[in-house]
Amino acid sequence: MHGDQIPGGTTPKHHPSVPVALILIGLIVFFLGINWPIMKTGLESITPVWFAAVRVGAAALVVTTAGLATKRLRVPPRHDLPIVLTVGLGGIALQLGLVFTGLQFIPAGRSSVLLWTAGLWAVPMAAVVLREHMTGRRWVGLAVGIAGIVALFEPWQFDWSDRDILIGHGILLCAALVAGAIIVHTRGHRWASGPATALPWQLGIATIVLLVAAPLVEGAPEIDWSPGFIAIVAYEGIIATGFVSWARQVVALTLSAMTISLIFMGVPLVGLISSVIATGETVTLVGALGILGIGTGVAISVLTAAGEDSPRPR
Repeated sequence: MHGDQIPGGTTPKHHPSVPVALILIGLIVFFLGINWPIMKTGLESITPVWFAAVRVGAAALVVTTAGLATKRLRVPPRHDLPIVLTVGLGGIALQLGLVFTGLQFIPAGRSSVLLWTAGLWAVPMAAVVLREHMTGRRWVGLAVGIAGIVALFEPWQFDWSDRDILIGHGILLCAALVAGAIIVHTRGHRWASGPATALPWQLGIATIVLLVAAPLVEGAPEIDWSPGFIAIVAYEGIIATGFVSWARQVVALTLSAMTISLIFMGVPLVGLISSVIATGETVTLVGALGILGIGTGVAISVLTAAGEDSPRPR
C-alpha cells in the first residue's frame, strides 16, 4: 500500500511545498490580524452570536455555491468525519461565538493578543499528542515570542477587580485553548479526502449550531444592514472564514503544529498594529518592545520551518 493511502478511501494528491505553505500562513496571519478592528466595528451593528452566525453562514453559502458550480461538492468519507465535526463545532462555531462575545469586553488589539496565545497552548499539546520535537531554534522562537506577547499585553496595567475585564479575558482564554487543540488535531489527522472537500460541511455544521444558539442566547436578531456592515460581512464570510478555514487545514499538511502555532503569534502583532491605525488604540514603549519580540519569534520560526519542515508522511 502506498504510504499516502488510507484504507477505504483516497488521500490528497498534493501537499503544498514549504515555501507555498509559508506564503499561505503569511496570508492567514495578515487577514486574521487586520480582521480584529473589522470585527470590533461590525459589533456596532449586531450582537455577538448573531454576528458569528451571519459570518459563518455567508462563508458556507459562498463555498457551497462554488462547490456546486464546479461540480466538486462531495460528501466527506466516514474517515474524515472527526475533523469535519471538530473544526465545524469547535474551530468555527464555538471559537467564533467566544471571540465575538469576548470582544464586547476587551479592546480589539488586546483581544487578538490573548486569543493568539493559542500557539503557546498548542506547542505542549503537539509535543504530547503528536510527539513533535522542540529543536533549539524553536525553543528560542517560543521564548522570545512569549516575552513579546507578555510585554504587548501588559497585564499589570489592567484593573483586575473589574468584573468585565475578568469575564472578557476568561472567554478569550477559553477560545485560545480551543484554537490550540484544533491546530493539533488538524495536524494529526490523516486525510482520506482533503480540506477542500470537508470545508463546506464544516461551515454548514457551524452555521446550523450558531443559528440555533443565537436566538437562545440573544433572542431575535437586531441588525443594522448598512452598506458598511454588508461589506464587513462579505470580508468575514469570504476571506476571514472561508479562505482562512481552508488555508489553515492545508498548511497543516506540510508544516508541523509547533511551527504553525509559533508563526500564528504574528496575528496579535498585525492585530494590534491595525487596531492602532483603525481605532486609535495606543501602544506604550513596553508594548513596542513586545511587538519587536513577537516579530523576532515569528521570524525565527519561519526560518526554522524553511529548514526543517516537510510534508507530513501519511
